[in-house]
Amino acid sequence: MQKVRWGVLGTANIARGCTIPGMKQADNCELFAIAGRNADKARAFKEEFGFERSYGSYDELIEDPDVQAVYIPLPNDLHLKWVTGALKKGKHVLCEKPLALNSKEARLMYETAKENGVHLMEAYAYLHSPYVSSLKKDITDGLIGDVDYIESAFLTQGYKEDFRLHKEFGGGAMYDLGCYCTTMILTLVDSEPEFVKASAEYTDLGVDFLTAAIIRFKNGARASFNVGMNLGVNTNSRFDRLYIHGSKGCIRSDVEYNEEGDVSYMIYADEGVTERKVFNPQNYALEVSQLGRCILEGETPHVTPEFSIRNSELMDRVLKEIGFF
Repeated sequence: MQKVRWGVLGTANIARGCTIPGMKQADNCELFAIAGRNADKARAFKEEFGFERSYGSYDELIEDPDVQAVYIPLPNDLHLKWVTGALKKGKHVLCEKPLALNSKEARLMYETAKENGVHLMEAYAYLHSPYVSSLKKDITDGLIGDVDYIESAFLTQGYKEDFRLHKEFGGGAMYDLGCYCTTMILTLVDSEPEFVKASAEYTDLGVDFLTAAIIRFKNGARASFNVGMNLGVNTNSRFDRLYIHGSKGCIRSDVEYNEEGDVSYMIYADEGVTERKVFNPQNYALEVSQLGRCILEGETPHVTPEFSIRNSELMDRVLKEIGFF
């Protein structure tokens, strides 16, 4: 099988723990190059995962003519510089969510990709999962009728010294967690937002620690979500929730975003109660494989430019509501 030669731009935890293991499972991916700000750390990644090359700077990797695609797991404030830099070198790019700090940046990145004839996809691994596809199919098939309300929550803890605690690095609950809720809601509601209201609790460092929002769509559907980085004390527990109410029933789910293995959700409808069981493979492998097929076989990215821009526009409205900018 033909494979895409991938470079990884950075040695972030999500790369080490999630995406690189997924890349190793993707049958159309070749782990080709790794770059870090520290050459020794990059070499350690090379030895640990089997990359062919390592670099002590990001520039060296995107200048490498043998690298075809680049995965970018850098802090949010660095995405614009390195995404556009890689695209201008003719590299396809998979960039961690959120792709951009605002919709203006997102549009610029996609315009740059188009100008250079390469693919750019925002890395929402969970959107590639059979779980999300099953949810969408059950709704499209009318099992719960017309969706009129969605509630989502994603709360975590355990943040100590982390870029997500700093505004200048694009930190905060909305950028780190809220983007999951907004993309889930937009995936399940086929309409455009017409009303957004939100509020937030801030830290001394200027980032939102707890954010709540309500959204009304043009088709009459409504949604709400809560995201936070302050759940409990001194543990690493988290809380994920999804509730979808329709005119003929509802769906309840406690599946974590990006959860692997056997998952299920409950459908409550006129016919009774159904447990929908789904198997989720490694979602990061799914997204890398899919972008690989876009490069090699001409598929359309699953997370499209239109979807990412639509989501960034909704996030703009929430962030403006809470006074983030």
